[in-house]
Amino acid sequence: MTEDDLSRALARSPYASFLGPRCELRGDALVMVLPYRERLLGNPLTPALHGGAVSAFMELTATAQLFVRVGAERFPKTIGVAVDYHRIGRPRDTYARARITRLGRRVANVRVEAWQDQLDEPIATLHGHFLVRPRAEAAAG
Repeated sequence: MTEDDLSRALARSPYASFLGPRCELRGDALVMVLPYRERLLGNPLTPALHGGAVSAFMELTATAQLFVRVGAERFPKTIGVAVDYHRIGRPRDTYARARITRLGRRVANVRVEAWQDQLDEPIATLHGHFLVRPRAEAAAG
Protein backbone atom coordinates (compact mmCIF):
# COMPACT_ATOMS: atom_id res chain seq x y z
CA MET A 1 0.00 0.00 0.00
CA THR A 2 1.30 3.43 -0.94
CA GLU A 3 0.39 6.97 0.14
CA ASP A 4 -1.33 7.36 -3.24
CA ASP A 5 -3.49 4.26 -2.59
CA LEU A 6 -4.51 5.64 0.79
CA SER A 7 -5.10 9.14 -0.62
CA ARG A 8 -7.39 7.69 -3.32
CA ALA A 9 -9.33 5.73 -0.69
CA LEU A 10 -9.70 8.86 1.44
CA ALA A 11 -10.87 10.87 -1.58
CA ARG A 12 -13.83 8.47 -1.97
CA SER A 13 -15.12 9.47 1.46
CA PRO A 14 -17.18 12.68 1.73
CA TYR A 15 -16.31 12.67 5.44
CA ALA A 16 -12.58 12.73 4.68
CA SER A 17 -13.02 15.16 1.79
CA PHE A 18 -14.63 17.71 4.10
CA LEU A 19 -11.79 17.48 6.65
CA GLY A 20 -9.09 17.39 3.96
CA PRO A 21 -6.39 15.35 5.74
CA ARG A 22 -3.04 14.40 4.25
CA CYS A 23 -1.27 11.18 5.05
CA GLU A 24 2.38 10.35 5.51
CA LEU A 25 3.02 6.63 5.26
CA ARG A 26 6.34 5.03 6.21
CA GLY A 27 5.97 1.28 5.93
CA ASP A 28 2.99 0.44 8.15
CA ALA A 29 3.46 3.62 10.22
CA LEU A 30 0.95 6.34 9.41
CA VAL A 31 0.83 9.99 10.46
CA MET A 32 -2.18 12.02 9.39
CA VAL A 33 -2.12 15.79 9.04
CA LEU A 34 -5.24 17.93 9.39
CA PRO A 35 -4.41 21.23 7.68
CA TYR A 36 -5.95 24.20 9.45
CA ARG A 37 -9.04 25.65 7.79
CA GLU A 38 -11.23 28.36 9.25
CA ARG A 39 -14.33 26.18 8.80
CA LEU A 40 -12.91 23.79 11.42
CA LEU A 41 -13.19 26.39 14.19
CA GLY A 42 -15.78 25.70 16.86
CA ASN A 43 -15.22 28.93 18.73
CA PRO A 44 -13.83 31.79 16.62
CA LEU A 45 -13.51 34.04 19.69
CA THR A 46 -11.02 31.78 21.51
CA PRO A 47 -10.11 30.64 18.67
CA ALA A 48 -10.37 26.87 19.07
CA LEU A 49 -10.87 23.92 16.74
CA HIS A 50 -14.26 22.27 16.97
CA GLY A 51 -14.10 19.16 19.15
CA GLY A 52 -16.15 17.25 16.59
CA ALA A 53 -13.60 18.02 13.87
CA VAL A 54 -10.77 16.83 16.12
CA SER A 55 -12.57 13.61 17.08
CA ALA A 56 -13.60 12.93 13.46
CA PHE A 57 -9.98 13.42 12.38
CA MET A 58 -8.77 10.96 15.03
CA GLU A 59 -11.43 8.39 14.07
CA LEU A 60 -10.38 8.73 10.45
CA THR A 61 -6.74 8.24 11.47
CA ALA A 62 -7.67 5.02 13.30
CA THR A 63 -9.62 3.60 10.37
CA ALA A 64 -6.89 4.59 7.89
CA GLN A 65 -4.24 2.83 10.03
CA LEU A 66 -6.37 -0.32 10.10
CA PHE A 67 -7.00 -0.03 6.35
CA VAL A 68 -3.23 -0.03 5.77
CA ARG A 69 -2.45 -2.78 8.29
CA VAL A 70 -5.25 -5.21 7.39
CA GLY A 71 -5.16 -4.63 3.65
CA ALA A 72 -8.91 -4.14 3.48
CA GLU A 73 -10.79 -2.89 0.46
CA ARG A 74 -12.88 -0.50 2.57
CA PHE A 75 -12.33 1.43 5.73
CA PRO A 76 -13.33 -0.53 8.85
CA LYS A 77 -16.65 0.27 10.48
CA THR A 78 -16.64 2.03 13.82
CA ILE A 79 -18.17 0.09 16.71
CA GLY A 80 -17.52 2.76 19.33
CA VAL A 81 -15.04 5.44 20.35
CA ALA A 82 -14.19 7.38 23.49
CA VAL A 83 -12.41 10.73 23.19
CA ASP A 84 -10.53 12.62 25.88
CA TYR A 85 -9.79 16.29 25.26
CA HIS A 86 -6.61 17.53 26.96
CA ARG A 87 -5.90 20.98 25.48
CA ILE A 88 -7.50 23.53 23.20
CA GLY A 89 -6.84 22.84 19.53
CA ARG A 90 -5.45 26.11 18.22
CA PRO A 91 -5.90 27.39 14.64
CA ARG A 92 -2.94 25.53 13.15
CA ASP A 93 -2.19 22.16 11.57
CA THR A 94 -2.96 19.14 13.73
CA TYR A 95 -1.23 15.74 13.56
CA ALA A 96 -2.38 12.28 14.62
CA ARG A 97 -0.99 8.80 14.78
CA ALA A 98 -2.72 5.56 15.61
CA ARG A 99 -1.48 2.52 17.46
CA ILE A 100 -3.35 -0.76 17.05
CA THR A 101 -3.46 -2.23 20.54
CA ARG A 102 -5.32 -5.41 19.58
CA LEU A 103 -6.12 -6.88 16.20
CA GLY A 104 -8.49 -9.82 16.35
CA ARG A 105 -10.20 -11.71 13.56
CA ARG A 106 -13.20 -9.35 13.58
CA VAL A 107 -12.54 -6.53 16.05
CA ALA A 108 -9.59 -4.19 16.47
CA ASN A 109 -8.80 -1.80 19.31
CA VAL A 110 -6.95 1.37 18.35
CA ARG A 111 -5.54 4.29 20.34
CA VAL A 112 -4.97 7.64 18.59
CA GLU A 113 -3.12 10.72 19.80
CA ALA A 114 -3.60 14.13 18.18
CA TRP A 115 -1.12 16.94 18.76
CA GLN A 116 -0.09 20.29 17.34
CA ASP A 117 3.22 21.55 18.72
CA GLN A 118 4.64 18.67 20.72
CA LEU A 119 4.02 14.96 20.27
CA ASP A 120 4.23 14.48 24.03
CA GLU A 121 1.51 17.13 24.61
CA PRO A 122 -1.58 15.72 22.88
CA ILE A 123 -4.62 17.93 22.45
CA ALA A 124 -6.85 14.83 22.47
CA THR A 125 -6.74 11.03 22.55
CA LEU A 126 -9.17 8.46 21.20
CA HIS A 127 -9.67 4.82 22.07
CA GLY A 128 -11.83 2.99 19.57
CA HIS A 129 -13.19 -0.41 18.62
CA PHE A 130 -13.59 -1.20 14.93
CA LEU A 131 -15.04 -4.03 12.88
CA VAL A 132 -12.40 -5.31 10.46
CA ARG A 133 -12.67 -7.56 7.44
CA PRO A 134 -9.44 -8.53 5.71
CA ARG A 135 -9.42 -8.40 1.90
CA ALA A 136 -9.72 -12.21 1.50
CA GLU A 137 -12.80 -12.38 3.77
CA ALA A 138 -14.48 -9.41 2.09
CA ALA A 139 -14.16 -11.14 -1.28
CA ALA A 140 -15.50 -14.46 0.05
CA GLY A 141 -18.49 -13.05 1.91
